[in-house]
Amino acid sequence: MTTYTAPLKDMQFLLREIANIDAISQLPGYEEATSDVVDAIIEEAGKFASGVLAPLNWSGDCEGAKFANKQVTVPAGFKEAYKQFAESGWVGLSCGTEHGGQGMPKLVSAAVCEMWRSSNISFALCPMLTVGAVEALELVGSPELKETYLPKMISGEWTGTMNLTEPQAGSDLAAVRSRAEPQADGSYRIFGQKIFITYGDHDMTDNTIHLVLARLPDAPEGVKGISLFVVPKFMVKADGSLGERNDAYCVSIEHKLGIHASPTCVMAYGDNGGAIGYLVGKANEGLKYMFVMMNAARFFVGVEGLGLAEVAYQKAATFARERVQGRAIEGSAGNVPIIKHPDIRRMLMEMRSRIEAMRAISFWSAGMDDIGRKHPDAQTRKTHTAIAEFMTPIVKAWLTETGNEMTYLGVQIHGGMGFIEETGAAQYMRDARITTIYEGTTGIQALDLIGRKTSRDGGATLKAVLAMMQETVGDLGKLSGADFARMAAALKDGIASASKAGTFVAEGLAKTPREVAAGAVPFLRVMGLLCGGWLLAKSAIAAHAKVVAGDTDPFYPAKITTARYFADHAMTGISGFAAEVVAGAESALALDDAMF
Repeated sequence: MTTYTAPLKDMQFLLREIANIDAISQLPGYEEATSDVVDAIIEEAGKFASGVLAPLNWSGDCEGAKFANKQVTVPAGFKEAYKQFAESGWVGLSCGTEHGGQGMPKLVSAAVCEMWRSSNISFALCPMLTVGAVEALELVGSPELKETYLPKMISGEWTGTMNLTEPQAGSDLAAVRSRAEPQADGSYRIFGQKIFITYGDHDMTDNTIHLVLARLPDAPEGVKGISLFVVPKFMVKADGSLGERNDAYCVSIEHKLGIHASPTCVMAYGDNGGAIGYLVGKANEGLKYMFVMMNAARFFVGVEGLGLAEVAYQKAATFARERVQGRAIEGSAGNVPIIKHPDIRRMLMEMRSRIEAMRAISFWSAGMDDIGRKHPDAQTRKTHTAIAEFMTPIVKAWLTETGNEMTYLGVQIHGGMGFIEETGAAQYMRDARITTIYEGTTGIQALDLIGRKTSRDGGATLKAVLAMMQETVGDLGKLSGADFARMAAALKDGIASASKAGTFVAEGLAKTPREVAAGAVPFLRVMGLLCGGWLLAKSAIAAHAKVVAGDTDPFYPAKITTARYFADHAMTGISGFAAEVVAGAESALALDDAMF
């Protein structure tokens, strides 16, 4: 049912021209990430995605994960696919080499993970959470915890989860009530219930390593009193073999709108005397550590929006070329494929341009993060880390919101057939819906953007990003032709609108927080559209250089046209969203609560 072809040419173009993989491969620790090695990695990932994962996407959705007798089973074929996935080394692609990872840059991981999400998002959620847990343990785990758990998590022999929220807490983690009781041997007994735990239980591996938030008996109230614990499904003996079953059980799985093959578990800890856990890092600093996992997950949830939009576009474009219906509006002897109809072409261009913008944002942001991690100069690391952190809520929220819109268009292009499950278009729309919700809703990401990422430094990082964009306006002005003139005008106008909105946010949040917060999501949309248009313009400049150099590949003129479309259609919305930020709060907050 599901067919998918990895967009390798666009990925390779962005890796070189926008994210500069050649420069990143010169950073200490990333020397192995040469262009030829990276090309080989993403080509193999594309084969695995289309040949192994994509064929299981539809059947997995139909069968779904099952729960019985405190045990979760995944759909047919998933266990075998995971074994092959782990043995191929995909879990540890970006993990540290100290415990068996390959140490590839986040940029490479971004490209590969897009393919997993396009081909089978339900499957991809399992290794995503494992890598997040690995990153947290690499950062703050004790040497003993690292030695016990990381090698087998990085190899994929064991998987990982993160257990944050509880029935009464939702996104308010200050309300977490799970408790941890110290034991004489240095371990802890964990008691409590966690909800919405992705792959909290399954039968693909022998062990699952949970990272769980809980409170110590003397912990202060609120988020400052939360600690982080490792809680294995099966205890690990001194020789590394598995011991007795821990008191950590899935008690039910959710029946969801989408991602049916991914078990979303309710986890119970301590119903039979206490689940044995081990403190990670310092007491009462668990939320800080968990944010390591959350930020990694937020970036890759954004990539989920991109991946689902890409596969929805591929299906819609194929359908539009094959579906014959109606005569051409300018007249024709007979019916024509629907791709000939102007509105179908508009929707396909909308999908194509937004997807290319999303991919450019994810690649560029990942590259910023890699430089922030590995550059030998401290100030350069600081600057690029600030930019990467600024981009995280944009990647998470704008890419997922746009992914929902694009999967919706995929159904629309199919017409009535899109509403029929057997065509497969609806699955992408159902699967995409959760992406704007988990790991922090769009509203939460927008508050993060206006607060921690914009107001906290007085808008300095925003100004740095806008300055980069202004340089591109100058570069566009050096090229002749209507395409580049239009891109330059759209980018110039967008920068002005974003600057005005950003100043309003940076200066006003402390004074009038409700009014500024009412425009948080519109401000995020401003930045998503502007960053997308900017990076597409940079792509167009690079493509133009290829054409001037004599390259006749139609990929390059199409890249320019797609960037022009985004400037003409998508970037026109920037000024409207900016106006919402500056002047929209009064009407948004005017009605009394009882009026809703």
